Amino acid sequence: MGKDKKKEEAVFLRKKITLLRAFSLLIGSMIGSGIFISPKGVLKNSGTVGFSLVVWFACGLLSMFGALCYAELGTRITKSGGHYIYILETLGPLPSFLFLWAEFFAIRPANSAVVSLAFGRYLLEPFFAPCAAPVPAVKLVSLLGYYAVLTLNSWSVTWSARLQTALSIVKLLALMLIIVPGMMLLTQGHTRNFQDAFDRQLLVPDKLPLAFYAGMFAYSGWFQTSFVREELVRPERNIPLAVIVSVITVIVGYMLTNISYYTALGTQDVLASPAVAVSFVQQACTNLISVVPVLVALSCFGTMNGGILTFSRTLFVASREGQWPPLFSMIHIRRHTPLPAVMLMFPLVTAMVCIGDIYHLLNFFSFSRWLFIGLATLGLIVHRYRHPELQSPFKVPLFVPVSFTIICLFTVAMSMYSDPVNISIGCTMVLSGFPVYYLVIHRKMSNRCHRLLYYLTHKLQLLLEVVQQEIKTY
Repeated sequence: MGKDKKKEEAVFLRKKITLLRAFSLLIGSMIGSGIFISPKGVLKNSGTVGFSLVVWFACGLLSMFGALCYAELGTRITKSGGHYIYILETLGPLPSFLFLWAEFFAIRPANSAVVSLAFGRYLLEPFFAPCAAPVPAVKLVSLLGYYAVLTLNSWSVTWSARLQTALSIVKLLALMLIIVPGMMLLTQGHTRNFQDAFDRQLLVPDKLPLAFYAGMFAYSGWFQTSFVREELVRPERNIPLAVIVSVITVIVGYMLTNISYYTALGTQDVLASPAVAVSFVQQACTNLISVVPVLVALSCFGTMNGGILTFSRTLFVASREGQWPPLFSMIHIRRHTPLPAVMLMFPLVTAMVCIGDIYHLLNFFSFSRWLFIGLATLGLIVHRYRHPELQSPFKVPLFVPVSFTIICLFTVAMSMYSDPVNISIGCTMVLSGFPVYYLVIHRKMSNRCHRLLYYLTHKLQLLLEVVQQEIKTY
């Protein structure tokens, strides 16, 4: 009886993410704002309809390679934390801290701001059509939506996971309401926009990295289960199964969605549209004009939920590993949620939503994200070499991590030529982590600093009602 009571009262992150919830997390994170805003970025930087479809398929294939690499890493390394913990365990503390630094100050807030802005834009679109929604109103609604998701993730892991499952169905429904009318138009002979689909004169090779950034942003989310590895039920089985099924589902859905867009919208229509899905509905099926934007907004809402659910675990694991303040490794005594880590993103996302633009933010954070994802899969190769005796329950052919790493790093290098301003800002953000690492992490803090940190942590711990996670022994 005493043991049962102790088990019930122990404070740790429970294994509550089943295969269905893992699948929902991946689908819910991948199908979000990307498929509804990225077609413009992909088309603009690839030149033609045909080349844009090639980029979409190539991004899907690349995502599958990355997902398979992360599935193997998830079975080799049993900790949560995603990119951060994989880089830490394979390449060492300095690269992992640089990722953490860039993730906190650039990648995650900019990514969340992009999704939030898409949420606000699509939610307000039916109320202002045919005019564009006012920018201040879009930003206000974007922030309100983000704060709602933030509150939910502070309240309950179970309810945020349930919401993710429900919104995954909404996301698939939103895609179907675009795919079905588009396929009907295609069967009726609406192929005018596919003529000269591969006109090489319109192809600008040095812009292709930006097209890949836009496309990979739409697929981003295939790595989300790696952030919650310790909360997954039967991770050795469920991680590979969830990523393979979800990525294939999204590739098929995205290809059909883009083909559907082009059955009703020409190149100039897509490039001029602030909300491609709304423009498509206005042309192809006006009776859905008030339904699709709301479903798209809910789809973005689900992506925000998945992002907060997983990023809070990165900060949680980083503080547990000694590279982030200890407060962020604590969880709420009753809710069993990493409350301090969830709340930390509040000020940065608010700032980026207020001052940012979707497409500039997209290029800004994509450089850092794909640099470190490429380093994580490089780490898989290193880990295999260092630990040949380790038998992983899931293993991919060597050419998969090798090719994925080369493509990621090549795309990152090329993007510095394609968009030097935003990429330079992103690069500077990463490099600024070097002095911070050597001053704060590499060198030991003085006793005075330790006492001050302990005092602040203790006060905030009492205020937020959080404690250190107990070691689970059963």
